[in-house]
Amino acid sequence: MAYKVPFVDLPAHFKHLENELKLLLEDVLFTRADFIMRSDLREFENNIASYVGVNYAVGVNSGFDALHFSALSAGLSPGDEVITVGHTFVATVAAIVHCGATPILVDIGDDFNMDMQQLEQAISTRTKAVIPVHLNGRLCDMEKLMNLANMHNLLVIEDAAQALGANFDGKKAGSFGLTGCFSLYPMKILGGAGDGGIVVTNDEKIEQKIRFLRDHGQNRETRELTGYGFNSRLDNLQASILNMKLKYLPQWIERRREIANIYHQGLSGISDIKLPPPPQTNGQYFDVFQNYVVCAHDRDRLVSYLKEDCDIEVLISWSIPMHHHEALGLSHFKLPNTEKISREVVSLPMNTEISNEQVEYVIDCVRNFYKKL
Repeated sequence: MAYKVPFVDLPAHFKHLENELKLLLEDVLFTRADFIMRSDLREFENNIASYVGVNYAVGVNSGFDALHFSALSAGLSPGDEVITVGHTFVATVAAIVHCGATPILVDIGDDFNMDMQQLEQAISTRTKAVIPVHLNGRLCDMEKLMNLANMHNLLVIEDAAQALGANFDGKKAGSFGLTGCFSLYPMKILGGAGDGGIVVTNDEKIEQKIRFLRDHGQNRETRELTGYGFNSRLDNLQASILNMKLKYLPQWIERRREIANIYHQGLSGISDIKLPPPPQTNGQYFDVFQNYVVCAHDRDRLVSYLKEDCDIEVLISWSIPMHHHEALGLSHFKLPNTEKISREVVSLPMNTEISNEQVEYVIDCVRNFYKKL
């Protein structure tokens, strides 16, 4: 279905880049035939590392593999506890489970990110690491988190899948912990034409371990097999596309912040909606608004109205809290704010292709819905 206001508009997004993409594909596919572990991947890794402000970056097949390989390289194993949040995509917890470690879920605050008081209370003698999730393009309170991590000698693996370009106190997401993990899924702020992910780090040993893990455990320089690895190389073609798109990232982030500001001004004053913080220019947080998420009274009826009556595509990411899925074995965790937010959140259209007029139309439709209640 073609919505009047789409949640994302990938055809339009790639259409804007059509001429550059054609030249790029001609070069990579037909002139050089460079597909696996070639110069485009190395260049992209170097450019991402420089952008985030770290020494190393390693391209992998997905954001999940970035998390999984970070956990494996950090030595997480059975008997270890790893603290993270329940309000996240299942991949965050899966990375812990697939290492044999035990996930410990804590609740979130009003900004949808980890509650630092609950983090402190959850730390035990078995806690080895914490995985903060920077949701919707906003970082966790990394000052408090890093203080706790340092105090208790905990490893920090940042799930920054939704926060490329965001920063806290002037320091970018992914640059605080042992590693930072990003998703390059097509709908992300920097997305490819398929799956992809990248790990950033300042630790040379961790970088080497992840390079071996992504490529069947082999050291390509010595031909030594360092252990059993995986086939999780970021394709060179994807890397070339992402590298070309990276130069546009700052202006795409600014456009998202402009849209967020329009939403904030237009939706302020509606008592039935709770808005995220508006974009700050000189504050502690620099948010990139991967998503624009509101908490809405009578959320399900609002969603139905926007989709069916207004032709606006909106998204409910996790209407069922992750720990309520019986197959995951997490039902013993009590996360009241996570459960409450899952009943209320809705993501409004947020992409760099929509116009100001489309954003204003969304605002008008939301206001009209609540006027009718």
